[in-house]
Amino acid sequence: MGKVTVYFDNQPFKVDSEMTILEAAKACGYNIPSLCSWQNGRCSLASCRVCLVAVEGERRLVPSCAYPVRDGLKIMINDERAIRARRTSVELILSNHSFNCQSCPKNGQCELLEVARIVGARPNMYEGEMTPVTYDDKSFGIIRDTSKCILCGRCIETCKELQGLGILGFEQRGFNTIVGPAANRSFKDVPCILCGQCVNVCPTGALMEHSEIDKLDKAFSEGKIVIVQTAPAVRAAIGEEFGEKIGTSSTGKMVAALHRLGFYRVFDTNFGADLTIMEEAHEWIHRVTTRVKGPMITSCSPGWVNYMEYYYPDLINHLSSCKSPHEMVGAIIKSYYAEKHNIDRSKICVVSIMPCTAKKYEKERPENRVDNLKDVDIVLTTRELAKLIRRAGIVWKKLPNEEFDHDLIGEYSGAGVIFGVTGGVMEAACRTAYHILTGDELEPVDFTKVRGFNGIKEASIEINGITYNLAVASGMKNAKVLLDDIRAGKSKYDFIEIMGCPGGCINGGGQPYVKELFLPNEDDDIMDTYLAKRAKVLYDKDKFKAVRRSHLNKDIITLYNDYLKEPGSPIAHKLLHTSYTNKRECYPNPHEEGFYGEN
Repeated sequence: MGKVTVYFDNQPFKVDSEMTILEAAKACGYNIPSLCSWQNGRCSLASCRVCLVAVEGERRLVPSCAYPVRDGLKIMINDERAIRARRTSVELILSNHSFNCQSCPKNGQCELLEVARIVGARPNMYEGEMTPVTYDDKSFGIIRDTSKCILCGRCIETCKELQGLGILGFEQRGFNTIVGPAANRSFKDVPCILCGQCVNVCPTGALMEHSEIDKLDKAFSEGKIVIVQTAPAVRAAIGEEFGEKIGTSSTGKMVAALHRLGFYRVFDTNFGADLTIMEEAHEWIHRVTTRVKGPMITSCSPGWVNYMEYYYPDLINHLSSCKSPHEMVGAIIKSYYAEKHNIDRSKICVVSIMPCTAKKYEKERPENRVDNLKDVDIVLTTRELAKLIRRAGIVWKKLPNEEFDHDLIGEYSGAGVIFGVTGGVMEAACRTAYHILTGDELEPVDFTKVRGFNGIKEASIEINGITYNLAVASGMKNAKVLLDDIRAGKSKYDFIEIMGCPGGCINGGGQPYVKELFLPNEDDDIMDTYLAKRAKVLYDKDKFKAVRRSHLNKDIITLYNDYLKEPGSPIAHKLLHTSYTNKRECYPNPHEEGFYGEN
């Protein structure tokens, strides 16, 4: 990649020759407003026309997100025509937009309103008929409100390019154009995996998680014993909602806030991660020692599980039968914990604070019930927790650092913490599987071969003279590569970890938004580094924990000695394991063109 000289308003700059004007402008310290581009100038469809600039030699204004630079190119951002055109583009978008801003969940994070402020958009410049609205709230995970959609196409490109699915597209034509699944179906009626990556990139409130705060309010009002647990990735990001820099560890303040919100106990899902490793490692060992056809694939990511059930149901037997960590915690709270404390199980309400929108659906699966009681009753995203904290009048900066409750199931190991980042489940499993098979501890404990953010990572581990091949993938576009090899009988792996969201749970669909417009104090390259910064929080937690292996967690040891007996026991299977469904058979015409994102 060479360098070329370009001029922004007559000032010369050296930039990479493969950049667009928008990317070059950012690199040179200019902020050209845009609504259809994100992540360092990556553009969806050049559809919003908000980033128009003047270029010497061009008769018309050009969209900076789609116009390549060249040597000697002279760009006028501050050109009078461009200023007027950008303002007009935003005003036209606003003319077809719902303005219930006070109640909009995106209030304070709406890119449309921020860009309107930047370009000086005037109110009510264009009035008239508005596009018919679709409001889809039937899915447990995601709500779609087309009255707030600006047709930027970000969600379409993210679903197609990042996840390899293509669930969303432009429906109808002309003035009636909207964004939605094929034939404007509900998310409930299409093979959407509910990962929420579309929500993360939406510039407005057109796509949002399905809030369950009202369910929590009802549980408190009914006198339920409300117990909360938090996923490892939440502590790595919740502070961002209150002005903390990305990469700030917020465990103590988060726990303090949850105590002040009135929960009966505040537990850490990391305990469930350790429990998952105990069951999953033993399950994998049983498979390889009894020569069950491999590879075994992890099951803690509900978006990934949805993908398997929709798109590769013929490979379901490769999926571990372990429930995800928060479901395991819920099952243990409503059995072991309830019995030890003489609490009526039916009066317990388990709340999970998760980085994930797919877990809202996961808790509703009939397979995740024990004796007809849900393991988990309510799932709130990291963003929803922030709303609860603000609503309660809690001042984040003044919160002390407090500890999770330690009451039978409070302890966790460093291995449980790293579940929140891609490769973490594999690393934790290797630490314990090695011990089970050899009686020794894996040294060094850091299994760094599976760390990093490559879409697919490969590693191997030698145990008792046998080499086991491992793979880690995050994002369904990468998972597809591994699954196609399994289907074709070409897979060389013994154990595979798959996470639904690129980068793992730290990048889940319920995490705080990472959008440069609202992060003026972050590094210039924050869109390239935010995953690494969130991951470092978890790896540092692991590094400084006294216990870093799941099988050495004293509360886990006590749980098995007192209640579960051993991994894979009948009661462990009843409480901690699940089953899966061929969802491709759930639809009347699943092979309809475009229904499964297929061409």
